[in-house]
Amino acid sequence: MIKDNSLEATTPALSIQPLNFAPSDQGPGGWQWLFNQAEGADAAGIDRLCVSEHIVMGENLEAYADPKSGGTKGGQQPTGPDGHWLDPIVLLSMFAARTQNIRLMTGILLAGLRRPATLAKTLSTLDTLSLGRLDIGVGVGWQREEYQANGVSFEKRGRHLNETLEICQILWKEKSAAYHSESVQFDKVHLNPKPLQAEGVPLWISGRLNKNVLERIVRFGSGWIPWGEDANNPIAGLEKIRDELAKAGRDSTGFQCTSYLPVITGHNGQLDLDAMMAAVGPMVEGGITDIRVRLELPSERNAVEDYLSPVVGAFRETVGRS
Repeated sequence: MIKDNSLEATTPALSIQPLNFAPSDQGPGGWQWLFNQAEGADAAGIDRLCVSEHIVMGENLEAYADPKSGGTKGGQQPTGPDGHWLDPIVLLSMFAARTQNIRLMTGILLAGLRRPATLAKTLSTLDTLSLGRLDIGVGVGWQREEYQANGVSFEKRGRHLNETLEICQILWKEKSAAYHSESVQFDKVHLNPKPLQAEGVPLWISGRLNKNVLERIVRFGSGWIPWGEDANNPIAGLEKIRDELAKAGRDSTGFQCTSYLPVITGHNGQLDLDAMMAAVGPMVEGGITDIRVRLELPSERNAVEDYLSPVVGAFRETVGRS
């Protein structure tokens, strides 16, 4: 019997984002702690696990702090150019094989740098094998060198992302699919297996809410990952999104959004869960569905479960979940 691993879009979820990168090579077997964290989080009842992406790293890392490049003001890249970044899709596949219930997410995947039909097949396969546990956060990124290394125009990165998402959704939903653009032409194409999730893999669109991002959300988005200055007030951003969805005739019920829960510690250095959970109610009331917490996790599986279980318990009690 196949277990239902879905999570209702209106159900407040607690998520974590373990570090799938390191400043230097971890050596043979050196990433085992990351699997331990995923397994411990799954056992503790964390709802969603999110990992990030860089395909290559250039040396102009100051662009990360430049909003004109797509970065965020004051931001600092967590590794230098020689940092080691694990591919998120491969890593989530490994996580899927080692966990049972936790949902798997990218935050973000540079989807426009992948060939559309191949990406559609990869994601539908992962969704099928994980029993419908996949969410994909996508964005255009900020680093020109990643586009140059793939022979893709940085200036047209939004257009590439839109086309990739459109083709993915067509192939996921249509039995016999067709698509025609300047760069991609196909008719009577069958992609199987389809994603296990009936509407295809949910796409969470990342970005500050400029005109292009709002249009992308309306066309493709099941959720929003706030970025830049909009991350400081995601609830206000959600109001803009709801307005745009309404204008396009889309029902905003079930639309998702992520934001970060403040980490508060007491004098003893332990998490002050009461103080942390005080922020949850206003977030949920404002429409935040994915409440992410940045925690320094232990490296051993059982220690991770012991550390996260009280956090999960406090969160579920706060939002009225059993």
